Amino acid sequence: MQQKTTISKYTKLTLFAALFGLMSLSTFAQKIKIDGVAVVVGKNIVLDSDIDKFKQEIDIRSEGKIKISDCEMLEELMEQKLLAHHAVIDSVIVSDPEIAGRVDSSIKYFTQQYGSVDKVIKAYGFNDLDDLRKELYSVQTENLLIEKEQQKITEKIDVTPEEVRIFYNGLKEKGELPEFSAEIELAQIVLKAKPTEAETERIINKLAELKKEVEEGANFKMKAIINSDDPTVAQNGGNLGEITKETNFIKEFKEMAFSLDPNQISKPFKTDFGYHIIKLHEIKGNARVVSHILMQPEIPGSLLTETREIAEKLIEDINDGKITFEEAVKKYSDDDETKNNGGLIVNPYTGESTFELTGMDPALYARVAELKKGEFTEVFFDQNRSGEKMYKFMMMKDRTNTHVADIVNDYVKIQELALTKKKEETITKWAKEKIKDTYIKMADDHRKCTFEKNWKKETGK
Repeated sequence: MQQKTTISKYTKLTLFAALFGLMSLSTFAQKIKIDGVAVVVGKNIVLDSDIDKFKQEIDIRSEGKIKISDCEMLEELMEQKLLAHHAVIDSVIVSDPEIAGRVDSSIKYFTQQYGSVDKVIKAYGFNDLDDLRKELYSVQTENLLIEKEQQKITEKIDVTPEEVRIFYNGLKEKGELPEFSAEIELAQIVLKAKPTEAETERIINKLAELKKEVEEGANFKMKAIINSDDPTVAQNGGNLGEITKETNFIKEFKEMAFSLDPNQISKPFKTDFGYHIIKLHEIKGNARVVSHILMQPEIPGSLLTETREIAEKLIEDINDGKITFEEAVKKYSDDDETKNNGGLIVNPYTGESTFELTGMDPALYARVAELKKGEFTEVFFDQNRSGEKMYKFMMMKDRTNTHVADIVNDYVKIQELALTKKKEETITKWAKEKIKDTYIKMADDHRKCTFEKNWKKETGK
């Protein structure tokens, strides 16, 4: 009998609630080679390699603090496959737009990790972007099926204040109260260095000139390579491939692409990335095959200096009491996402205003780690993915240091943990019943495991 690792139920629950979705993305990894099948659950399989990959991911994401045995990992994977299998049986519906959105987000995530789509394709052994999308489509379809089946099973589950108190006291008595990492709330003021009207007019006129030249017979691809500010133009000649209305593209770009006829070239138009012209190559069903030329107005050094000085003067005025931070945000900030909520920055991964300090981008961590509540960073330069240049500074709105969970100060978090536990218990009960009438075939090497549920379908259990 294989010995089970000592992982508290609390730790195990929170670990998988937090990580399983990301793990299933980052471990879809290399194209499947010859591999042993560990278990078949319904029509779904768990490969031997899946066990190793997911274990490694847990080790990395918990920074080595949590070790999990092969048997525990296998049981978690089997439960995911059981959920996916019964989601299909229960006619759970996942739409193409939902899946496409997840696929686009996945590609964006991997591109940020590796630096470019080409590097992602090479790292994971895919033939091209379409090959990568096809694999991610399959992964994300299963992820959505699992999530929706879980929601269906637990939709009526809730916890009362008394249940939260009992849950907290139970952890306290066992010495298993979690330690919450330091968290911070940040607000910012962003001042963009905006191009002059003359420079904007120059860019629009240049694009109009390029449009005319192509219409008169010039090669669009060559014009893109020579003139476009899109960093991918050297690899693709401005060709963006197929886009659909569901593709995660800028709204103005899609609207223009879908307004054109084949071989037509658009007039110059603006997006957050700059100014474009588009050529529509062909219509393929609901997709459009397009190329573009992007040009971004130049920002002189003198304008950058002026923008930085304005930002520095704003900090002085706030510190001197001439204007409040919130008033300065409303009056001066150029950031649309934070301008109307006092500059408060929302965590894109959680949708909340708090960030775990140790999980932040290293560059940002260095700027804010030592700030006390109400203090400002220095003014610093930044440039967004669309090439806009700006100066910004941040204020520490609030911070809590690393601490052991407290029922008063951390009630909402403890409530969420109690709810997670109750939902997990409900899913466990559901799984034990569904295992009885689900086809399960397990490789002999894994039958030596001791599981919490009767996956081996042994009599008397």
